[in-house]
Amino acid sequence: MTTNGDILKTSEDAVLDGRLRLRQPLRGHRVGHDAILLAAATGGRAGERAVDLGAGVGAAGLALALRVPALKVTLVEIDHALCALAAGNVRLNGLADRVDVLNADVGDADALSPLSADRVLMNPPFHDESRQNVSPDPLRRLAHAAASGLLPRWITTAARLLKPQGVLTLIWRADALADVQEALAGAFGGIAVLAVHPRANASAIRVLVRAMKSGHGAPVNYPALVLNDERGRPTAAAEAVLRGGETLRIAEI
Repeated sequence: MTTNGDILKTSEDAVLDGRLRLRQPLRGHRVGHDAILLAAATGGRAGERAVDLGAGVGAAGLALALRVPALKVTLVEIDHALCALAAGNVRLNGLADRVDVLNADVGDADALSPLSADRVLMNPPFHDESRQNVSPDPLRRLAHAAASGLLPRWITTAARLLKPQGVLTLIWRADALADVQEALAGAFGGIAVLAVHPRANASAIRVLVRAMKSGHGAPVNYPALVLNDERGRPTAAAEAVLRGGETLRIAEI
């Protein structure tokens, strides 16, 4: 355990079966499956640039950089302390040559260059403050609780950042997929969805959504990912993604 400025206590944790090391706060939001699933659903090619909006300590963007050699990644995060941790994690994982960190609000048009990204990935706060109990911890609340209109604003920013035919990938609550589809309408098309279930007989808890800027085509639903078997053990498919670093089929374009 380390201390950042005698205020922010952190731990260093292994992700992707030890291939990715992350320093993160001991209190507040902790990196979980969502970030790794998001990276696995994003894809990319050498020479492209990806922007991770609301990057936190950099888990999703760094996992993506590890998956795709020569991909350049910008981590965008509003919180100064998390930015400092993200920058440290870039160095810790030897990725400073192609990953940079930007301390900025997702909606700050002056800080984010338009038409600069081939791919945007994001895991926005998705708990509705008006409908759900949110954490009293300010760090955890910032990561999880969505103010009204947040999702459309983030998607508008993604559309501004992406080049024509650029790809947006996001993770969201499964019970609010309609909100994502509504926010994507107009600027994005070619929408694909992959549901994530905690168990085979349980309702989906997350959806991974991929969309193309100015894209066309009928919506595509990929086979769902089931995280645990009936005994609560990780499925082989989940282990392949969360520990083995396998890419999900939704990342094909």
